[in-house]
Amino acid sequence: MVGPVIATHSSRAHVQESIARGVLLAASAFVILAMAAIVVYLASEGLRLFFVDHISPLAFLGSAAFEPDSRSPGALAFIVGSLAVTFFAIVMGGPLGIAVGIFLSQLAPPRLGSIMKPAIEILVGIPSVVYGWLGLTLLAPLIRLHLGSQTGFGLLTAGIVLSIMILPTVISLSEDALKSVPVTIKEASMALGATRWQTIFHVLLPAARSGLTVALILGIARAIGEALAVQMVIGNSAVIPQGLLNPAATLTTEIVTDMGSAQQGSVLQHSLFSMAFLLLLIAMALITLVRWALKRSAL
Repeated sequence: MVGPVIATHSSRAHVQESIARGVLLAASAFVILAMAAIVVYLASEGLRLFFVDHISPLAFLGSAAFEPDSRSPGALAFIVGSLAVTFFAIVMGGPLGIAVGIFLSQLAPPRLGSIMKPAIEILVGIPSVVYGWLGLTLLAPLIRLHLGSQTGFGLLTAGIVLSIMILPTVISLSEDALKSVPVTIKEASMALGATRWQTIFHVLLPAARSGLTVALILGIARAIGEALAVQMVIGNSAVIPQGLLNPAATLTTEIVTDMGSAQQGSVLQHSLFSMAFLLLLIAMALITLVRWALKRSAL
């Protein structure tokens, strides 16, 4: 009797394993097909600007004149705005986020860390419109009154808002990267007579370099893809900004602003799809950098 019972259980387990494998395979195939469909759709719609409307890619990428009605959908001003505000945000938020990650992983008392960690994680869940509203009602008036800006809107305001938004991501990933460094490395440095600060700056930070790079890259991806909060404080002016206090626009804010009024098949609609496809390419490039950094950390 034991043999048939064992055979029955083995057959049932085999059936359950086959079902689980099929479900997981179907889920994986669905995700792959969904992502491929998004890429193909954006590519097909975005490339219409070049193959249907016969707009030169150089004219699209290299011209600052955004006048789709005159067949001049230059995206240079939006590209410069996106890169400028993202660079400003990562320069401000990146070092600050890594510094807080160092504090939480190496210096903070356990009780303080147990309080700060959930608080930082809560910041991730705050909607971007809340950050934008705070920037609109608090930050913009301060910049207008104290820095001489005419409106308070511009790259500086958007950059500060974005730098605050990327802090939770950079802090969490930096802390995890520093905690993943083997404790024996830290103990060896201390045993050789290095101080705590010497150990942090000359041993732990170089050892966690790849993880910290991933934190900064994902912070950049978070910043360059943000639309609503930036749209509320950047000024939405389709010109190349001449300074931090000047209004500007980004690829995301322009898409949000004009997509609703773009007529089907118009040059404006095709140019907005081209901007969306360009953002997708930038995101894919950042993901490639993340994978490269993770691969280096595994070596």
